[in-house]
Amino acid sequence: MRVPAHSVCAAIRDDIVAGVHARGSRLTEELLARRYGVSRVPVREALRTLEAEGFVVTRRHAGACVAEPTEREAADLLEMSLLLEPLGAARAARRRTDAHLKVLRGLVRLGQQRARGGSSDDLRSLTGWFHETLAQAAGSPTLASTLTGLRHKIAWMYAVEEAPDPVQTWADRGLVVDAVARGDGERAREATARLLERTHPAHRLRPLSGADLAERVRTSKRPVNTPSMPA
Repeated sequence: MRVPAHSVCAAIRDDIVAGVHARGSRLTEELLARRYGVSRVPVREALRTLEAEGFVVTRRHAGACVAEPTEREAADLLEMSLLLEPLGAARAARRRTDAHLKVLRGLVRLGQQRARGGSSDDLRSLTGWFHETLAQAAGSPTLASTLTGLRHKIAWMYAVEEAPDPVQTWADRGLVVDAVARGDGERAREATARLLERTHPAHRLRPLSGADLAERVRTSKRPVNTPSMPA
């Protein structure tokens, strides 16, 4: 079975974000192909895509390596998020479908339940799904793709501390959805900006020690050449 390059790309990207492939480390096609259980062809295609996304750089005499963003570049990611996420919400207020709205409302209800129950791991996943759905509701594949890439890079560069009041944070997301439901683009933009201004201070630049890396490599699982992998 030929594994598509986008599946290999997602697997490598996920491992870069998780720190399995450390910043600055070499990414050789042969070792990656062996690790992910694929041929070198999809690995080569995946590395080209990841280089375009900014996760990988090509260095003379070293080949493909994991990029090493600076602190200023990391700060730029949060600033770009603060500009583009509200734009996506404003667009979603005008373009969302009933299906988008149903999912967003369901995520807010579930997020509020989990926040009251203290399920922090669930909240991280629900937060990602919420913002992904909101971006899709904007009706712009280009904007949605850009926002997804931003979130991947922010997760790579930053550790996020638990919100001091997760119940309030999900109530704020509910205000975003209310504005989207009413078709009020300006209020959706403002509510999203307020939400980000409250949550961004919880982001801390993520240092990566050798011990952390060793543990991530030891516990990681990563074959992608399996029948269950989507085509």
